[in-house]
Amino acid sequence: MTHPPAAPNYIEQQAGYLQSGDHLLLPDGNRSAEIQRIDVETDDFGTPAMVLATLTGGGGLRIAASSTVLIVAATATTEEPTVEDAGSPLPPEPARDASGVPAGDASEAKGGARGQDRTRHDRTRQDEGAEAAAPAVVVPPLPPVPPAASGPSEEDLALIPALEGTPESVVQAVAEAHPNSTGVLLLSERLAKGINTKSGSCLKDLSDLAQELFIILKDAESALAVADLLNVLPFDGNRGRWASVEASLALSSYICRQLGQEERAAVYEKFLRAPDAMETDPFKARINTKVRQRSLNEPNLYDKEIFRSMDNSNPDAEREWRLLRLEALLFLRAHGGSETIGAPELDRRIGNELESVRS
Repeated sequence: MTHPPAAPNYIEQQAGYLQSGDHLLLPDGNRSAEIQRIDVETDDFGTPAMVLATLTGGGGLRIAASSTVLIVAATATTEEPTVEDAGSPLPPEPARDASGVPAGDASEAKGGARGQDRTRHDRTRQDEGAEAAAPAVVVPPLPPVPPAASGPSEEDLALIPALEGTPESVVQAVAEAHPNSTGVLLLSERLAKGINTKSGSCLKDLSDLAQELFIILKDAESALAVADLLNVLPFDGNRGRWASVEASLALSSYICRQLGQEERAAVYEKFLRAPDAMETDPFKARINTKVRQRSLNEPNLYDKEIFRSMDNSNPDAEREWRLLRLEALLFLRAHGGSETIGAPELDRRIGNELESVRS
């Protein structure tokens, strides 16, 4: 008679100790799947927080590192007596002599005792070997703690002119140099109240002021002076604030290349890419690289919006969309181009956009 296979025996396991090869009971409670790879995400203090389990055959699970899950226990094979062995009669008891020792010579009795000792010794060695061969619970090492965001090095800063005076005095100087520019005056009035590098709106005003000075007024020197107030700020993990610094670095890189200051431009580009090199988790780093390359290969250059503004004869809207396109092109140029748009083509497009916006 054929019996159905027995249900697998599950044991509890903390998710932080899962490893490749474990058969994990899936959330539906009916199926199990083998784990192909384990990746661990940590919190801001470096403590394992999330386990990413990639399953054989595709798919994956996100499990809290402290959660308890069920995995299939290793099956142990045991030998049980067969029906024939259980039903066989006991062998006849051997005849004994007057002293109670079974008949036979004493040497056989001694040899039998030595054989029993050897048997017990062999069984002990087998048990020790089985324990050594049993799979031990391997505790995965903690991932390295991501380094704290560090500022620019002294060598890099040596290529950037040192700040003379205060940030507010720099803004006041460019405002006095362009008294007839409405855009410069409006931005400088807001910044004159005090420049706070922790304020996202303040950083945005500085970035807009640098763009106004270069794109509209063609004042590269003043634009670099204002941009450098942002360029020396390290990435602090806040992508909202970093967007303004990123735009300032891309603009500064382009200006320096136009002025022939290649080393200074390379420093700005290095600062721009600094956040990309800060990820220490290999899995997340690979994902970030793919996402970043895709954004470089397929940038949003606002073609539809610009053509719609042209069709509607709305020059103000067209100019605003072209400024956004110019910012995207400068960002691509600071990365050296992409797989779809090379540096020479970017230089040509940036020149065209500058001419269109300035006209």
